[in-house]
Amino acid sequence: MVFGKIIGGLLGYSSAGVFGAVVGVIVGHFFDKGIGQAMGFDYGADRARLQRLFFETTFSIMGHLAKSDGRISKEEVSQAESLMERLGLTPEHRKEAISLFKAGSEEEFQLEPIIATFINEGGRQHNLPILLLEFLFSIAMADGELHAAEKDILGRTAGFLGIGNRQFEQLLAMLTAQQSFNGGQYQGYQQGSQRASIDELGNAYQALGVTSSESDREIKKAYRKLMSQHHPDKLIAQGVPEDMIKVGTEKAQEIQAAYDLIKTSRK
Repeated sequence: MVFGKIIGGLLGYSSAGVFGAVVGVIVGHFFDKGIGQAMGFDYGADRARLQRLFFETTFSIMGHLAKSDGRISKEEVSQAESLMERLGLTPEHRKEAISLFKAGSEEEFQLEPIIATFINEGGRQHNLPILLLEFLFSIAMADGELHAAEKDILGRTAGFLGIGNRQFEQLLAMLTAQQSFNGGQYQGYQQGSQRASIDELGNAYQALGVTSSESDREIKKAYRKLMSQHHPDKLIAQGVPEDMIKVGTEKAQEIQAAYDLIKTSRK
C-alpha cells in the first residue's frame, strides 16, 4: 500500500515544504503498514508464496521440456545440472529442483493443471506469466537451439497463461533476438568495427521490441521499461526466487548490449 505515503507527502509538502514532505512520507509509511496489518496483509509471506510457486512451476515444466522428444538424454540431464549450477541454487533448492524436474518428466505429468495453479495463486502479478516464459525459453535454449517440440510446449504454456498466439510469436522473436546478445554483446558483432550490419541492427531493434523507424526517445523508453522489469529488486518483489535472479540479470545484460549497439549506430 502506498496511499498513506502519497497523502502524507502531499500534506507535508503543502504545510512545510520539502522537509514536511519527508516527514509526511514517513508518517504515511507507518499508516500504510498499520492498515495492511489490520486488513490481514503479510507482504513477506505473500512474496515467499509467489517465489515458491515460481520455483515449482519452472522446474516442473523444465522436466517436461526435457522429455518433449519422448526421452531425456544424458546431454539434457547435464544441461539441467549446469543450469542449476549457473543459478547458484542452495543445496536444499537444488535437491528440490531435481525432484520437480523428475516429476515434470513423468508420463502422467499434466501441463494445464500446473499452469492453472500458477494463474490462480500468482495472477495478481501481471508480469509473472511473461517472466515464467522468459525463464522457460532460457532453459529450452540451453543447447543453443529451440526444437519444434520445445516450442510447442512453450506455445501451450503461453495459451494456458492467456497469452494469444500473436503475442507469443512476438515475444518469442524478441527473446530469440535477445539471445543473440548472450554474454553482454552481439555474438556476430566485432567490437571496433565502423558499423554494425543490417542484420545485427535488426536483431538489436527486435530485442527491444521496437523498429528502426522509431525515435531515440521511443527506443530509450522501451529500453528503460525492459531494464526496469528485469531489475533484481522488482523480480524478487514479483515472485522470482532470489537464487534464480541470475537469469534475469543476464537478460538485462542482453537488453543493455542491444541498446548500446543501437545507440552506437545512431551517432
